[in-house]
Amino acid sequence: MTRQRSTCLLAAWKIDLPAKESYAKPMTDISFPDMRGKLTQNRPLADLTWLRVGGPADYFYQPADADDLAAFLKALPRDVGVMPMGVGSNVIVRDGGLRAVVIRLGRGFNTISCEDGTVTAGAAALDAHVARKAADAGLDLTFLRTIPGSIGGAVRMNAGCYGTYTADYFVSAEAITRDGEQVTLGPDDLKFAYRQTALPDGCVITSATFAPPQGDADALHARMEEQLRKRDETQPTKDRSAGSTFRNPAGFSSTGQADDRHDLKAWKVIDDAGLRGATLGGAQMSPKHPNFLINTGSATAADLEALGELVRKKVYDSSGITLEWEIMRIGEK
Repeated sequence: MTRQRSTCLLAAWKIDLPAKESYAKPMTDISFPDMRGKLTQNRPLADLTWLRVGGPADYFYQPADADDLAAFLKALPRDVGVMPMGVGSNVIVRDGGLRAVVIRLGRGFNTISCEDGTVTAGAAALDAHVARKAADAGLDLTFLRTIPGSIGGAVRMNAGCYGTYTADYFVSAEAITRDGEQVTLGPDDLKFAYRQTALPDGCVITSATFAPPQGDADALHARMEEQLRKRDETQPTKDRSAGSTFRNPAGFSSTGQADDRHDLKAWKVIDDAGLRGATLGGAQMSPKHPNFLINTGSATAADLEALGELVRKKVYDSSGITLEWEIMRIGEK
């Protein structure tokens, strides 16, 4: 298939699933003769998310490769919603599940290569693995080391840490549109902003290329070890969480430097509102880091989302600041 550059005007990223009425009847067979991937019906999703909550997806597709995914999306009826899912590290799947096809990329999409000062990684490659492989080659993507998730999600959400963002070193991404067209997306297409991009609905990133600065390999690995130490000291890494729950009201990530300001950080306004350790059902705002929403063991998706909304209300009541969700909430309640 000829690869073309996307020329569409991209709207702010959102999940646009078909109306619920479209699924009044069970979904029919959506397979096609040349399908080489694995298609599963009514696949539970809770075990695929870090929070371990959520109902099933009507369909769950694991493509064999990019060509197979392109053919699948092209053959898929237009009234069927498409939801790409990475490692489930930044999402609450609601208890009613998804009336859509969830796309999960596997081994064919997790390669990492470093050549001529660039790093190209499959969308399923873990951020931490990419950071380590880049460091081995003397390329600095150390900010990715402590970010949970995979490269596809890092690009889609413009993940960042320590004052550095995916957009800073992004060159291009290979993707497949909802119509099954294989395209190359550049920075102008994605319109990177704080914790968001303009990736079109139903579009699936398959790989991304970065051009990071060079550095000494040993020094880069040492920096990542220090980052891990600081993370473990300040974040509930042993609990079931989905990372940062809300975006920083200041509109940028923590820098990790001594002069970093905290007055408009999400954790600070939550703490100031007296919500560190707040609970609702089996959900809790972490006592260790109040911007981490955790499942203490018995939480439902409804518990987690309701606690998050309660936190938003109380923070607004106490400070006038409206917290914006960083965690994606998808599916039916």
